[in-house]
Amino acid sequence: MLRIIVVTLLISCLLAVIGGWVIAGRVLRPLRTIIANARDISATSLHRRLGRTGSGDEFTELAETLDNVFERLEAAFASQRRFVANASHELRTPLAAERALLQVALADPAATTETLREACHEVLALGAAQERLVDALLTLASGEQGVEQDEPVDLALLATAALHRRSAETKVRGVRVGTSLAPALGAGDPRLAESLVANLVDNAVRHNVDGGWIEVSTVSVPGAARLTVRNTGPVVPAEQIGRLLQPFQRLEGQRLGRTDGHGLGLAIVQAIATAHGASLQILPRPEGGLDITVDFRPTPPTP
Repeated sequence: MLRIIVVTLLISCLLAVIGGWVIAGRVLRPLRTIIANARDISATSLHRRLGRTGSGDEFTELAETLDNVFERLEAAFASQRRFVANASHELRTPLAAERALLQVALADPAATTETLREACHEVLALGAAQERLVDALLTLASGEQGVEQDEPVDLALLATAALHRRSAETKVRGVRVGTSLAPALGAGDPRLAESLVANLVDNAVRHNVDGGWIEVSTVSVPGAARLTVRNTGPVVPAEQIGRLLQPFQRLEGQRLGRTDGHGLGLAIVQAIATAHGASLQILPRPEGGLDITVDFRPTPPTP
């Protein structure tokens, strides 16, 4: 009887091991499939998806989660490629213009001091445009990196400084400026917040119409420090707002090459607002222009 019991136990253990190995293999087969397919997917094949690997079990949820990750990565890589291509184009254009100006000036046998001086001024102007573009790109990159430490930021002071810098242009173009700047203390990076306010004011002036108006207001509301910039200008279709928030995009798909901006203003504003956890609302005005509101988190109370 003892021998029979021992043999039976050994056979039962062996059958249990074999059965467990078979069952584990069948259960883990979808996981091995997910791992193999995930390894095959790279930066050049992010369009591939794992798809369903089961019938509503945890492995299917894992595959769907990874597919969502791959989808976001694909969109990020595509956006990065477009951004690099656009930035390269915008930097190459003034470089080509500078080279052409210098070549023409040097090849002119009748060049005078005055013509050479004029060519130098034009080259300097193109260099200044490149410098502004690089500064805008650096600001955009800084805004996308996030905010490391919050500090008290008074939006009213930033708006006053931005309007002062644009006062000469508004006078020349006959743009009326209205303000209602109450103290509005928000929490954020002072340098990035200053760039956000400056870009909003610059856009309101640059894309306005002669004889138009700008209204800038700051106020503290429950749970937020609010900045509002309203301006006249060309009619902006509502469906174009999302595209204008992308880098190097302008109204009606115009490319750059003009001196009135780089198509980065609203992209910078959105990146900085996102980094601060601030809400950004852009509403087109039926008669032309935009109403833009940014709500910063208020400064925490002093203990």
